Amino acid sequence: MHEEITYLLIQVGGLLLLLGLLGKFSRRIGLSPIPLYLFAGLAFGHGGLLPLNASEEFFEIGAEIGVILLLLMLGLEYSANELVSNLRSAAPAGLIDALFNAVPGALFALVMGWGWLAAVVLAGITWVSSSGVIAKVLTDLGRVGNRETPVILSVLVIEDLAMAFYLPLLTALLAGASLAGGLTALGIALCTVTAVLLVAIRYGRAISALLPKKNPEALLLTVLGATLLVSGIAAKLQVSAAVGAFLVGIAISGQVAHKATELLTPLRDLFAAVFFLFFGLSTNPRDIPPVLIPALILAVVTMGTKVATGYLAARRAGMAEAGRWRAGLGLMPRGEFSIVIAGLAVTAGAGIAPQLAPLATAYVLITVVAGPLLARLPDYPWFRAWVRKRRAARLATAPVPVPD
Repeated sequence: MHEEITYLLIQVGGLLLLLGLLGKFSRRIGLSPIPLYLFAGLAFGHGGLLPLNASEEFFEIGAEIGVILLLLMLGLEYSANELVSNLRSAAPAGLIDALFNAVPGALFALVMGWGWLAAVVLAGITWVSSSGVIAKVLTDLGRVGNRETPVILSVLVIEDLAMAFYLPLLTALLAGASLAGGLTALGIALCTVTAVLLVAIRYGRAISALLPKKNPEALLLTVLGATLLVSGIAAKLQVSAAVGAFLVGIAISGQVAHKATELLTPLRDLFAAVFFLFFGLSTNPRDIPPVLIPALILAVVTMGTKVATGYLAARRAGMAEAGRWRAGLGLMPRGEFSIVIAGLAVTAGAGIAPQLAPLATAYVLITVVAGPLLARLPDYPWFRAWVRKRRAARLATAPVPVPD
């Protein structure tokens, strides 16, 4: 027993140290650390260069906590009122986003002959952009205060809210539930989300006032404990633990949410890294080369549809040509949600094509590496010159208004 714990400590310590070094290196070269974490998992997982088995159970539990913290922190960023307001104003853009990006994933799975259940899974993987990666890119490029940034955030919020309904439905379908069972899970999710939003709108301040905001230790334990508890109950009700965590974050607002964010950020970063590492650990790198070309094709198509989504949403909001391109190019990376969805499918194993996990890994790697690089295009002089040339050509061909 003592020897097993020793091996566990050595493996966990070594991998966490490696993740820290990879995170530092990624920030130095201006990339998201997510692909490097995935590569580390591939190197030390099943079929990797140096498979590590003693720490697998530890990282599996840590990965689940990582998903919960990612969604909790996302929920803390928004109040219930903001979510409802964004839902009303950005609903058309959200519909375009779903059609342009979920449909290609579903069609791809059907063309590959993987079946309708895999089509539902792959639709979610290609649909949702990475809030974490995009937020980091906007910060790194100094675009947080740009006019197009609210458009980008509105699309992300619509996607996050849609996941509150998509994930429980997917979980029920992966568990082998019938169509009636899936609709029941969707109904439960709808009632749960609606109830939480109503409670958060009417009693959010009262709930936040009950939390010990002046005692950091007590606040950390209270919020984390409540989140894990609600996530567990949500999973029991087949609403998804991740959605439960998201709803807890929405219910907390004001100064308490800000303080909780400060306290939980290091924990989120730790367990999020563990989550991406574990996904790589559970994927055999030998399965990736056969799906690399299909993943590249899917990535090119759906990065293009994301650009179209952001461009149209920004145009609808009255943005200039340059802002439209910044919005479109900024939405391309996929990340945490795509991995979460693929992870649910792999865990369920309900007749899902075995190529789905390596395809999702390769797909996320391609978009996470290419997305931040392509998002810099509007900053290059040649791109700005091309945008001005397009605008001048459009103005030259525009009909001249005839005075009354």
